Amino acid sequence: MREEVRNWWRQALEDLDAGRATLEIGKYYVCAFLCQQAAEKALKAVLMATRRKAFPKTHSLLALAKALSIPLELQSAARRLNSAYVTSRYPDAANGVPAEIFDEGIAQDCLADARKIVEWARTQFG
Repeated sequence: MREEVRNWWRQALEDLDAGRATLEIGKYYVCAFLCQQAAEKALKAVLMATRRKAFPKTHSLLALAKALSIPLELQSAARRLNSAYVTSRYPDAANGVPAEIFDEGIAQDCLADARKIVEWARTQFG
């Protein structure tokens, strides 16, 4: 595995672990953001590993999923996580304070979706 790919992959795993930890301490909006980030970085690592050329810069899990033709179940997970990139951080995007909008159930769903995507990405490395 190239160093660039390994770095993105390692950070994806760290973000996933941090997402789990923030869920445990009740910082649900942070968990949602970190789960989105874990999925994004895992998919970018796969793209880097499978394509030797650069890909467009994006934070869209939908665009990354499409570029990789991931399974339909994972496309749904990507859709659910996609909005957390903005709504977990900005009150104007969330129509309220993210810390008050994200709850434990939402955070648990985000973590489950991120785990599915990261596990799929792991299978792509062989």
